[in-house]
Amino acid sequence: MLQSLSDAVISTDMQGKIVTINEAALELLGCPVNHAKGKDILQLWEDRLVDRYVWEVVPIDNLRFRLEDSLHNAARSYVPEQSLTMGLLVEKPLKFPTPTATSDTEIEENCILAVPDRENPDLYYAWGENTNWTEEVATAELANAQSIFALPNAMKFHPYCPLPIDKSQIKVIERSLNLTVNPLLNPEGGVRGGLVVLEDISREKRMKTTMYRYMTPEVAEQVMKLGEDALMVGERKEVTILFSDIRGYTTLTENLGASEVVTLLNEYFETMVEAVFHCEGTLDKFIGDALMAVFGAPLPLNPPESHGWMAVQSALDMRRRLQEFNANRQGEAQFRIGIGISSGDVVSGNIGSQKRMDYTVIGDAVNLSSRLEQLTKEYGCDIILSEFTYSLCRDRIWVRELDRVRVKGKNQPVGIYELLQLSSEPLDGQTEKFLELYRNGRDAYIARNFEKAISCFETALRLRPGDRPVEVHIDRAMGYLKVPPPPAWDGVHTMTSK
Repeated sequence: MLQSLSDAVISTDMQGKIVTINEAALELLGCPVNHAKGKDILQLWEDRLVDRYVWEVVPIDNLRFRLEDSLHNAARSYVPEQSLTMGLLVEKPLKFPTPTATSDTEIEENCILAVPDRENPDLYYAWGENTNWTEEVATAELANAQSIFALPNAMKFHPYCPLPIDKSQIKVIERSLNLTVNPLLNPEGGVRGGLVVLEDISREKRMKTTMYRYMTPEVAEQVMKLGEDALMVGERKEVTILFSDIRGYTTLTENLGASEVVTLLNEYFETMVEAVFHCEGTLDKFIGDALMAVFGAPLPLNPPESHGWMAVQSALDMRRRLQEFNANRQGEAQFRIGIGISSGDVVSGNIGSQKRMDYTVIGDAVNLSSRLEQLTKEYGCDIILSEFTYSLCRDRIWVRELDRVRVKGKNQPVGIYELLQLSSEPLDGQTEKFLELYRNGRDAYIARNFEKAISCFETALRLRPGDRPVEVHIDRAMGYLKVPPPPAWDGVHTMTSK
């Protein structure tokens, strides 16, 4: 019956010695069940492990305590995410000459379970046995043998040499597993033995570790509950995308060594990723000195339409964190960043080849976010939102309408906004005056009243010298005074580069 179970199952007697061990348990311990002589090896391993104390060959912390508690008190234990480290000793025995032997005779491999020493993890013992011989006897026998496998029937009757084996000679196997220890009861209800069940979750653990790199543990746990194929299925959903990039990265790092660049980028990304995670975002990827984050995928937020608001909060947190990052680098070149944010429908899922796949999102919203991040250079501001994101949280933030643009490759214009601050933080009087002059200038500009627009913008510029959006509009308005736009002009600026 035990052989039919997919989990590793080991039954023991009342002393904790192995009575039965199924194939799944042998394979979990490293037994090469797919070897050419798989049946013989399975039988050998079973013979070597039966009647051994289970904790001697399955070195899991507190296994002995839990099993003895189960045997003596009928206690039941379930301990998730335990670590199991063991090894496989693979050696080629020397063959003694026989009349039929040739130099080309294939040398068979012996595969033996190696258990790490509890005190020194760099040492292993074959079959976990290290007390049958004295060290003097073992040393003498080893000296007399050309190989530790050269003794007659050595493999079956191991430990013929219970001396420690260096880790370098061992193929180390590491597992993550859920441990269950239950008593085996007789018909009268008395304990007659123990049952140790080992659920191998190594693959699940690796998936979690990978997912923790680009999403919060809470989101990763929810995704794992949906099953490992949850990310494989493509889905269409509405999300918000955030692109962030370091301005003047080459200039900042041209005088640094390679290791210094890596250290500096790691410090910067560490705090920026925290800003994403704190707002329930998912890190999609790093692109050189840029990062891309998604809000609303792979799982919807609560409420689902809050993805825009969460992205905006993340961007404001990035702005704050950048100030702290620069403050800790006094005397060094200061980092500046540009952030582009847009919302819309995307297709999400694991995309790539069979050899490598990554969870990501694709669609116009992604492309537009990337374009907006680039536009922060032209408009001289750090955070630009599309009208689609602005509409999701307009009552919560102060913004300045920058323009209506037609990005390269698209015919449909889109409104873009500079993110100023949360609406819960009042604007000062000078900022309010500046924004009023700017709005009046924009209105006159769209109405083709370029002289009035220039007047409003120049007054605004005196309040905030060097303001790039104001300068851009003055330049355009003066150009249109010389060469008026066509009658069908709608105030939209067409971008000629990505």
